[in-house]
Amino acid sequence: MDRTRLVVVGGDAAGMSAASQARRRRGPDELEIVAFERGRHTSYSACGLPYLAGGLVDDWRRLVARTPEEHAKRGIEVRTRHEVEAIDLGGRRVRVRDLNRGVVTDEAWDVLVVATGAEPIRPPIPGVDLPGVFGLAALQDGIDLRAAIDEKPEAAVVVGGGYIGLEAAEALVNRGVPTTLVDRGEHVMSTLDPDMSARVDDAVRELGVELLLAEPAEAVEGDRNGVKAVRTVARTIPADLVVLGIGTRPRVALAEAAGIPLGETGAIVVNERQRTPVDGVWAAGDCVEARHLVSNRPVNYHLGTIANKQGRIAGINIGGGYATFPGVLGTAVTRVCGVEVARTGLAAAELAPLGLEHEADTTESTTRAGYFPGAGTIAVKVLAERRSGRLLGGQIVGREGAAKRIDVLATALWNRMILHDMVNLDLSYAPPFSPVWDPVLIAVRRLSEKVEKRLGEHW
Repeated sequence: MDRTRLVVVGGDAAGMSAASQARRRRGPDELEIVAFERGRHTSYSACGLPYLAGGLVDDWRRLVARTPEEHAKRGIEVRTRHEVEAIDLGGRRVRVRDLNRGVVTDEAWDVLVVATGAEPIRPPIPGVDLPGVFGLAALQDGIDLRAAIDEKPEAAVVVGGGYIGLEAAEALVNRGVPTTLVDRGEHVMSTLDPDMSARVDDAVRELGVELLLAEPAEAVEGDRNGVKAVRTVARTIPADLVVLGIGTRPRVALAEAAGIPLGETGAIVVNERQRTPVDGVWAAGDCVEARHLVSNRPVNYHLGTIANKQGRIAGINIGGGYATFPGVLGTAVTRVCGVEVARTGLAAAELAPLGLEHEADTTESTTRAGYFPGAGTIAVKVLAERRSGRLLGGQIVGREGAAKRIDVLATALWNRMILHDMVNLDLSYAPPFSPVWDPVLIAVRRLSEKVEKRLGEHW
């Protein structure tokens, strides 16, 4: 019996999860697995890159879950510094370039997994490719940025106020680098509603970052020796280090050139088993679409949680099992500039195009009993459908102990709960952890009362 050959394009979360799950179900005599990774590292935590740059993680090796050598011991061949340049769907081959030797070869596949991930958005402005301009997507990016900060730059500019940009700004300030953050929006963290992102604005300023909002960057100035400044629509800011924190987009050029269909989000189309419309081709991770469980629309989120789950689903199916990926809520959490930030479901701006009328309420409370040492502020915002009271989304901004409460709202969303059913959830209580009424329950109760009042007025 001939062996099946599985080729994986991309050696991080989704790709190696797929490879590992397929190997669990089919041994080396039955299934050959080869993964190509253009970088130097596999199976690492991209979410840890800002903490590596900021010195909270002292060694990049601690971010690596499994090395190529460890994968090899499990019967998975990983070739790092090998970039797949083209996919031939008809001939079932990939063209691979060895980046160390410059040698190009054609590699056959029977089954293909595309897990090319995401890439930093580089704004179309002059100078964005100068030395001293950093993105944060791959482990090597974090290593390089850490080395640049170790050289003690005199000033830094972060372009963009998303998760990566804010975490990078915090890392720079904590390392003693004077830092300015510029963003074209009215607030940082545009995935939140404006009233919640404004709270993050305040925390950024309190940390010591100079925050310039509604001020897009127009150019990075410098020469072949490095950057000198960032020019915005209003001023020129001296800097010898620049970090791009605008966000990421799915890395799909390879799939698109091969003829693998893309969806309305610009990411690869897959079914619930992570299979593309092309026979024998699967895809998972940041480069693919998923179904949002609230809007029922395709979305493309770049989160390690989703990538690992999708890779696992693909690998189970490739290995002969059966599994489906049900969808996503976009649940995300981070800690930036001394505050914890979390969201799940949909924000107000995302609800309007769906025709969903909603009610919202924001509750301010404390993370612990108010009299207990260390109690910090917390704001919880919940959004629900106007008449039915169905939970649609939630956002949290607060001090230590605030953000993981988002998991309560995410679980409720997953199970399509209405506010009335959530008010009496039996959540834990002790003064070191929560007021007797948890802030999430206070927010849900207040919004439930608002929905019921509006319904009564209607009738």
